[in-house]
Amino acid sequence: MELALYTLRAVAYAIIEPSMALVMLAIGIMFYMQNKKVAAMQRMIIGERLCSPLELTLSQMVLGIFAGTLASLMLTSLGVVFNENSGIEILFIISVLLMLYKPRFFCFSYSAAILGMISIISSIICSNIGQPSPIKVNITSLITFVGILHVVEGLLVMLDGTKGAVPVFTNRDDKIMGGFALKRNWALPIAIIIAGSGYGKVGFDSLPILNSKELILALATAAMTIIPYYGVVGYNTVTFTRTKREKSLQVGFTILVYGAIITLVAQTCRLGLPFEIFAVLITPIAHEGVMILQRNLEAKRKPKFVSDENGVVVLEVSPNSQAYIEGIKSGDRILEINDNKVNSELEVYTAIKQSYMGTSMKIKNSKGEIVDKLFNFDKTKRIGVVLVPLMVKQDDVIDFNAEKFKDVLDKIRKKDEH
Repeated sequence: MELALYTLRAVAYAIIEPSMALVMLAIGIMFYMQNKKVAAMQRMIIGERLCSPLELTLSQMVLGIFAGTLASLMLTSLGVVFNENSGIEILFIISVLLMLYKPRFFCFSYSAAILGMISIISSIICSNIGQPSPIKVNITSLITFVGILHVVEGLLVMLDGTKGAVPVFTNRDDKIMGGFALKRNWALPIAIIIAGSGYGKVGFDSLPILNSKELILALATAAMTIIPYYGVVGYNTVTFTRTKREKSLQVGFTILVYGAIITLVAQTCRLGLPFEIFAVLITPIAHEGVMILQRNLEAKRKPKFVSDENGVVVLEVSPNSQAYIEGIKSGDRILEINDNKVNSELEVYTAIKQSYMGTSMKIKNSKGEIVDKLFNFDKTKRIGVVLVPLMVKQDDVIDFNAEKFKDVLDKIRKKDEH
């Protein structure tokens, strides 16, 4: 209980201490600017934003605080400790540098592998020349740190990963497929135990989970201290074969399992240098393997949102819109409208605008049930649905990956003006 209180105080310090609060504020502003772009993109595609930038940002920060608290409690309970000359703060610097080089490498799996190898190589060289190593990281604690953060990240993805999703389209086998781009980041205040130089060997060997009294005594006598840091975790994926919720659950569970396995692998580091090298190398390799697995699973599955001669598919429904109130859901397939077979998404919009006595639709829902409904849409308001087109002119195609966000918005605005 005392150990948990020490940890909670450190996390609280990261939130209320002025200099640390400024760091949190800076991260919050960065998230807000990103979320403004997400909300603008949703407005362009759906007609309105699904969540406000402030709502998206607050959920990232608040859930990040809870997740950081959970991660900190798990780390201290497991006895994850770093020496004061371990250079653990370099881990966060390496992460930022990797992000600037290539955003997909902004993950502690890669930065921990780099720091771990630097520490191992430095220790080997310095031991041969009889000098103390300037950087000596406890590899067990380092890899466990990475594993626990991924466990918490997996939980965040499963809980909050669908917010800010943007409908997207792609062309495969001459068919237009609808899907979702999901991208979320969370800021975690993380409490890390740092041991003084006179404390001796630290880590799992000397501080197992059942020996917390020694750790509490060390904290009380200032032989150790808990220092808070801010870390950012997140994920970025696209799906054309699952719903938003299905994808976030699947990705989140995979990340959680990866984190649990890495945490177990970290325990083998106590067996010697070869196992430390193995743990340091397998951490980024396994992470790459998880990403390859995700891509292969996505490629092998059947597309979920594809319109064809059997009807037009609903990709997204805006909350509180007319379509949402009438019970239309993502994944529904519109087979007929006003007793006429639907051949394109334009026919749906046109029929609704021209109907004066209501609009009848035959809809096949995601369960395979076919229902007939009569809708009374207010023509002065947006319907609130995104339909998957059967065909898109090449002039209307915008490559989101190849162009800057501002250029994408400018192109969409120009198309709306014509």
